[in-house]
Amino acid sequence: MRLTTNEDSEAIREHLIETPRIALNGREAGSGQVAIFMHGITAVAAVWDPILDLTKGSFRSIAVDQRGHGRSGKPEGDYSAAAFADDALSLIETLDCGPAVLVGHSLGARNAVVAAVRRPDLVSSVVAVDFTPFIEDDVFDTLESRVNGGNRPFDSVGDIETYLQNRYVNLPPDAVRRRAKHGYRKIADQYWPLADPDAMAGTAKGLREDLVVAFSEVAVPVVLVRGAHSKLVSPEAWETTKRLRPDMQAIQIDNTDHYVPEEAPEAVAAIVLSANG
Repeated sequence: MRLTTNEDSEAIREHLIETPRIALNGREAGSGQVAIFMHGITAVAAVWDPILDLTKGSFRSIAVDQRGHGRSGKPEGDYSAAAFADDALSLIETLDCGPAVLVGHSLGARNAVVAAVRRPDLVSSVVAVDFTPFIEDDVFDTLESRVNGGNRPFDSVGDIETYLQNRYVNLPPDAVRRRAKHGYRKIADQYWPLADPDAMAGTAKGLREDLVVAFSEVAVPVVLVRGAHSKLVSPEAWETTKRLRPDMQAIQIDNTDHYVPEEAPEAVAAIVLSANG
């Protein structure tokens, strides 16, 4: 285990967690009931650092690089919702820390809901940020094209930051720096994404899986969160999801787009803290 500190958090503990299914790189802070944080496609665990810092007084907050991403395992083949969900469940069992709160953004939100359906005994509640059923095909087309175009080299960290700021126009500078620092590695004289390109292609395709059944069947408490200006979860998809599960708390965060946890960490942390069972 190695200790790292940076401008975004103090004493974030980073270590590789070996589960029977996969090795997951984790970043954690605090103690108490476990909350597991799962990022969106192409991102890394470090995007959650400000929220780990804000929740560590109430939770043992653990953010992980999901399969195919960051410094976690990159197995060939299965990048389905079930595969990601079973990784999270295996982590809970390995740490013997259930039931845990699952907090996911985008890809991670989908995986959290599916995990709760598969093993409700291991999941106490879910916070699902900016991913729902009913996302339109043209939205997925745009996302898949952007994901597949992201596997490219950069000459410097500064070039990475410029690229990321142009790609994620509303991210604050500290969030851009975290992505650049933790999401790339230097190979020879260039910097490449840590995310495996084949895994990203498979993950992007898997995001199109039908989630209506999972959202219909999930029995643990779920809080739905949407960025008010999200380009992934349209107003129509949001309203249709609320009609599907009117019992779920649905919160829209003003002045944010899809990347709510990085643009409004305090708001997301407050929602997570309210899930502390």
